Amino acid sequence: MSILDWFNKKEKPEQGIKKLDIPGDLWVKCYSCNSVLYLKDLVANSKVCLECQYHFRITPQERISYIFDHGSFTQNENQLKSIDFLNFSDTESYKKRLEKATKKSGSIDAFVSGKAMLSGQAVNVGIMDFSFMGGSMGSVVGESITRLIEMAIKNKLPLLIFTSSGGARMQEGILSLMQMAKTSAALSRLDSVGVPYISILCDPTTGGTSASFAMLGDIIMAEPGALIGFAGPRVIEQTIRQKLPKGFQRSEFLLEHGMIDMVVNRRELKDKLTLSVRLLSPKFSGKQGKR
Repeated sequence: MSILDWFNKKEKPEQGIKKLDIPGDLWVKCYSCNSVLYLKDLVANSKVCLECQYHFRITPQERISYIFDHGSFTQNENQLKSIDFLNFSDTESYKKRLEKATKKSGSIDAFVSGKAMLSGQAVNVGIMDFSFMGGSMGSVVGESITRLIEMAIKNKLPLLIFTSSGGARMQEGILSLMQMAKTSAALSRLDSVGVPYISILCDPTTGGTSASFAMLGDIIMAEPGALIGFAGPRVIEQTIRQKLPKGFQRSEFLLEHGMIDMVVNRRELKDKLTLSVRLLSPKFSGKQGKR
């Protein structure tokens, strides 16, 4: 055997680098600062970026787990479900959109409501689900919010609503806009019996949602950096033909201009809500009736 044959018979090392069998869902990139974050650490930090404090959007279930006492949330029964009563269709039918939204979010509509314990205090809770058609407010969402308010009127427990919405649901036409008046009227009745209502504005809170029940709280809180407004910045700039100031329609801008009461980091939100509920609730303040 020649020396050349001997070298040819030797096993050659594999070229390149072997791919490691690492799951693809262990890391996530921050949308604000581009930091690569370990998902487990991010979840432990209430899905707030450990580098820049950017608040990731979260599901109603995650919000419940971060804010309320473990295992205390009880969802209201007789949940309502939207239907395509106008046979509306744009690029696809409203019926098809509802089916897709249900599959994507795991919810039957864009609002979850029930009762929970907040640091040992019973409260009424409503949470909008942005993953269901952008948290849009149609007839079912408006009715669900109204029923939650009426429940608060009856049981006299403080009401907390977390908003995250693109506004009214266009596929239901004028009926979706009517929910603005409906929910606002219900909150007026709630105020008349002295039950506190705290509104927590999350990213984004826009359109008919911001123009109705979202801005009617006894205390209005917002998460940092949340987009809050009626029309979008681009629409406003095109209408007034002026450049908007930096940070316009963000929660910090609204706080500076007196539109909301406080901006609260999600990590501190439970403590702030607990204190606010205890200050406003007749049960703790000793006051009854209208404040």
